[in-house]
Amino acid sequence: MARTTRIFELLAVLRARRVPTTALELARELGVSSRSIYRDIETLRAIGAPIDGQAGVGYLLRRGFFLPEFAFSTDELDALALGLGWVQQRADPALAGCGESALAKILAARANGPALGQDPPAIVTAASLSARLDPPQVALLRDAIRRQRKVAIGYEDASGARSERIVWPVIIVYFDDVRVLAAWCELRSAFRHFRVDRLHVKETLQDRYPGRRQSIVTRWQQQDRDWRSLLTVSDVAAV
Repeated sequence: MARTTRIFELLAVLRARRVPTTALELARELGVSSRSIYRDIETLRAIGAPIDGQAGVGYLLRRGFFLPEFAFSTDELDALALGLGWVQQRADPALAGCGESALAKILAARANGPALGQDPPAIVTAASLSARLDPPQVALLRDAIRRQRKVAIGYEDASGARSERIVWPVIIVYFDDVRVLAAWCELRSAFRHFRVDRLHVKETLQDRYPGRRQSIVTRWQQQDRDWRSLLTVSDVAAV
């Protein structure tokens, strides 16, 4: 994580907290050393962030920093809460937890806004009876996509035929009850689509697939302009 990105992430974490947080806790959340947190705290203080606390005690960001110019409207907050509520109910455990923490940070950033849970939302999500929670392996696929890593998978199609492949995961398409992985398949030398619930991640390889992911996504989009059709063709396309 670049230092500038980390500093803004640290600021977001502090804005979501209502009690002092130690450097060790912040370091664990951001995946850096406590020493880096101490340096970043001093950098934030140097640009005017009102951070109280000290090493060994914990740090707390006082309310009112970077607020009123871009406060969310009530309707914007409803839209965010609705979308993040869907994520919390249906996504894999890692992403669901991030949805909860993201909503806490958004509400914490509101000028004169209520803390999470103090102001009941106007709209909420309710997963349908057919809703399928994402398996934890979806987090592995997301990580491989971000790092452009090849993945060894096992796959079982609708007819029960099994295969093993090396794929370059490109994007996960979320439908109401089905997730479809779009990937370049080395076995077929072409883009193929795999239902995530029929897919098993055997290993994330150290090999990075070539080229820029953006260009690969563009190639996939050009091939599959109507990506919504993946829901009906995924089993055929994975052959």
